[in-house]
Amino acid sequence: MGKFVIKEKNGKYSFRLKAGNGEIIATSQMYKSLQTCKAGIASVGNNAPIANVEDQTKEGYQIQKHPKFEIYTDNAGEFRFRLKAKNGQNIAASEGYTALKSCLNGIESVRKNAPDAKIEMEEK
Repeated sequence: MGKFVIKEKNGKYSFRLKAGNGEIIATSQMYKSLQTCKAGIASVGNNAPIANVEDQTKEGYQIQKHPKFEIYTDNAGEFRFRLKAKNGQNIAASEGYTALKSCLNGIESVRKNAPDAKIEMEEK
């Protein structure tokens, strides 16, 4: 089972969603408070299972409604995804993948792990 790990740095908070094997699947932006960070986690858990997939790496891709996972390529040519909530806000992002299939597997892992993931604070 996956888990969200909250990290505090200089009075701001972020989270990482980790799969059962400890691999980081997605990360968040920095939040001003622990409460808003936990709200971000709840948003990932609620939106990921129902999010559409918009593959922006394909020519003429179809724009999907929010919530959605957007797949894109970064400046290094790696595949990445970002999860956008119903309001269009970015709520989680992936690391780079060398293959599209791996990126799609990452999305499925978020869908599988986020809804029931426990939340813990990172040890200092």
